[in-house]
Amino acid sequence: MAPKDLVDAARAVRANAYAPYSVYSVGAAVRGADGAIYSGCNVENVSFGLCMCAERVAIGQMVAAGCRRIREVAVVTRDAGSPCGMCRQTLAEFTDEPERVMIWLVGEGGTERKFTLAELIPATFRASLGQD
Repeated sequence: MAPKDLVDAARAVRANAYAPYSVYSVGAAVRGADGAIYSGCNVENVSFGLCMCAERVAIGQMVAAGCRRIREVAVVTRDAGSPCGMCRQTLAEFTDEPERVMIWLVGEGGTERKFTLAELIPATFRASLGQD
């Protein structure tokens, strides 16, 4: 079962999402290695390439607070939707152990799915690639 404090933080921030184009509100909460919870919601723009996903906004909050590693993540959507590829790669940037980072996907009706980050992005692009 997903950690209540993490899901509650994601659910609360989801209410602030700005999604007039997709009408798909997302809230994300990241527990940093420091134990603190950092949250973010999606922010859309008429120029779609400028949209910010909730997961990346939450990571930005974490980094701004000085934390550089994630422990677990909760994402709340209407249908327990999965993070996009860009968000998966961004999450992977902030852990050396993707097989230990739990990702909880929670829907409005209580639907819950659980993955490790390694399951969501098994062939993570790393800065060390090509440095052999």
